[in-house]
Amino acid sequence: MAFQETFKALSDPTRRAILDLLKGGARTAGDIASHFDMTAATVSHHLSVLRTAGLISDDKRGKYIYYELNMSVLDEITGWIASLKGGSDT
Repeated sequence: MAFQETFKALSDPTRRAILDLLKGGARTAGDIASHFDMTAATVSHHLSVLRTAGLISDDKRGKYIYYELNMSVLDEITGWIASLKGGSDT
């Protein structure tokens, strides 16, 4: 996993808010954009950064693209963080 890209993606509050929206399930870009006061192009950029970092996946269904959380990457991140907490005392 490329932690640098992942943490860069997570550093932005808008992208964290998008991930929070996707907790409830897959959503279209238009639905995601309706929750923010920004252009569709800006939301599209945020989705691209999240997709590149592996935090979300997309699935074309008919004329719409649905975005959803990539749980395997999130599980890997939380596992890594948990391993830091469980490290040996030195």
